[in-house]
Amino acid sequence: MDDRARPDDDTVATALALALRAPSRGNTQPWRWQITPDSMHLYLDRTRSLPVTAGDQRDVLLGCGAALHHLSVAFAALGWATIVHRMPNPDNPDHLAAIAAIARRPTTQDLAMSAAIIHRRSDRRHYSDWTAPPGYLGLLTERAAASGALIRPLHDRSGDWPASGTRAATQGWTGEPAFGSSGPHDLGNAAAYRTAAIIRERAMTSSAPADETAEPDHADLLLLATPNDDRLAHLRAGEAMSAVLLTATNIGLATCPLSAPLDNADRRLRLRRDILDDTAHPQVILRVGQAPDTPDLPPRTPRRILAEMLFPIHA
Repeated sequence: MDDRARPDDDTVATALALALRAPSRGNTQPWRWQITPDSMHLYLDRTRSLPVTAGDQRDVLLGCGAALHHLSVAFAALGWATIVHRMPNPDNPDHLAAIAAIARRPTTQDLAMSAAIIHRRSDRRHYSDWTAPPGYLGLLTERAAASGALIRPLHDRSGDWPASGTRAATQGWTGEPAFGSSGPHDLGNAAAYRTAAIIRERAMTSSAPADETAEPDHADLLLLATPNDDRLAHLRAGEAMSAVLLTATNIGLATCPLSAPLDNADRRLRLRRDILDDTAHPQVILRVGQAPDTPDLPPRTPRRILAEMLFPIHA
């Protein structure tokens, strides 16, 4: 292929470095990359699964999908549109995507989304009270839909549950203690659920900052779901998750993905029934809101160096 028709090595390295900033549960970074003269290839690294999720690849595929979307966003800002073939090799299920790039002038949105990669971090602190930007939920829903996913709010910030599922039906789907007087599975207080979910997710990430404040958490909880529940759907859900997180970051909001509450299969079935009306499968919960007004930002989680994630380069 004519060298002028493909990105040079520096451009590829820059895009991959940004792709490595993608979120993954427990910061496992469960991906490997292979670069060929005409394309890039994303592979699942099975050695990076967490013990608690080793039997279910949903979380590692979510992380790989996020890295795939980050790569496309980075390339777009560098002047290259990506053509992605997902699950291209039936004989190798770990070969998740083959990516080619074609020259295209970047848009203002491309540049903004790429910049959001640098600024985004999983913020596990309690979020401040806030007024949501007009149309923000519609925008996040639109970005998720572009990757074949949908968004459903789990509650509003008053603690009430949405009309799509009755409050009584929704109580108990997390399986978390609610720290209240109505028993261990009462979810009448949405703030209790948020606290429990954050505690569980912190346990998976040693670098997560402590938040001992007694202030309530004012995050919105958004359920990201897909029509199917196979490996391709999990990969696409990761792409949608990345799109939502970067879009929220771009409009100045803090975010944090929570997948630990969905480890339990019965819990996912309840969400499918009570929130999604049996029309989609829950994949991840996203906390979105206003970061606390403090000078100290959560630390960035470390990333492996690119050389550790590359297969040998083919000539």
